[in-house]
Amino acid sequence: MASDIDEISVTYEEDGIEVVKELDKEILSKGAWSTILFKYQDWDRQKEQYGAVKYTIRRYRKMSGVYRQQSKFNISSKAQAEKIIDILQKWCSEPE
Repeated sequence: MASDIDEISVTYEEDGIEVVKELDKEILSKGAWSTILFKYQDWDRQKEQYGAVKYTIRRYRKMSGVYRQQSKFNISSKAQAEKIIDILQKWCSEPE
């Protein structure tokens, strides 16, 4: 477990293979409750190559000096990410 928000990663290795490769991350909020957006790829064992780029938003809570994942939302495709972007841009441009 990470004690510093910058140490958190979705990179995951299994049997010497990086099965989840983190490509980028953006910390959206810091504090006792922190939110991070990750860009990543999964390893396809059958094709022996990385698949399409995916995104995940993860929420962490710092307890006893370490961050623990509390929830996550996976954005499974570029198309889904673009729909989310379009909707958020529309909502954010509306007057309050």
